[in-house]
Amino acid sequence: MSRIVTRFAPSPTGRLHLGHAYSAVRAHALARESGGAFLLRIEDIDGTRSRPEHIDGILADLDWLGLDYDDAINYQSERLPRYAEALDRLKAIGLAYPCFCTRAEIAAEIAASAHAPHGPDGALYPGTCRRLTAADRAARMDEPHAWRLDTEAALAEVPSPLTWDDAHAGTVFARPDAFGDVVLARKDAPTSYHLAVTLDDAAQGVTDVVRGADLFAATHVHRLLQTLLDLPAPRYHHHPLLAGEGGARLAKRHGAPALADLRHGGMDGPALAAELREGRLPSGYSLAPAGVED
Repeated sequence: MSRIVTRFAPSPTGRLHLGHAYSAVRAHALARESGGAFLLRIEDIDGTRSRPEHIDGILADLDWLGLDYDDAINYQSERLPRYAEALDRLKAIGLAYPCFCTRAEIAAEIAASAHAPHGPDGALYPGTCRRLTAADRAARMDEPHAWRLDTEAALAEVPSPLTWDDAHAGTVFARPDAFGDVVLARKDAPTSYHLAVTLDDAAQGVTDVVRGADLFAATHVHRLLQTLLDLPAPRYHHHPLLAGEGGARLAKRHGAPALADLRHGGMDGPALAAELREGRLPSGYSLAPAGVED
């Protein structure tokens, strides 16, 4: 059996909360209990929201919890050429196309359609720019544009069925077509979460991805990208999310209590980590049932 390698990959767009600690502790425990490696990746490609002070906060929180990590920290902002190479590869085989649509234009086209297809995240991109001719695209390349995956064409290039192994759900049959033509590179960033995380997990040799159940659906897309780019598929461990008082799922944007607040309030970090490792949550917190929105 190969050595287990896990990772914790927060975005420095705010302070970590107890839900992040729960995920980090589970990933750390899985690695350490098997003599494996636990890696830290900072997903700092959101240039408008990522802040150096939040990176400092992440490191302080992990130190307070007593979670040590192996190797140097991986920063996504230092890997932009790798993302560009992968995107160029998909362009070269005709599986990525430029999208010039604004959000307002997409919403208007969806609203005008009586039968707009929907996926797990809502109405799907209607494929407007996929239908442009090569000449039309060439004439508009100076306009701001994203890059999208031609999912139908991509699925025609991969073997069927496409599956992944989930520690809780078992063998899962991937259905990336349910998400339509996902964005591979945004107008305001040279990559997307889907492309970056897929490449980074492979580059870091991650064997087991421990993350929240809110990212379960994204794995359908990641399995397709892994296959297209000849990357290994890790084993997935999608754990329940944490909820606070009233059952609302913990989220940065909703002001979930930060680990820094707990630390400054005198809570014992290693003791908290030990409780989370054993599946015990502090008073007032619970595991969110499936489908609870944040």
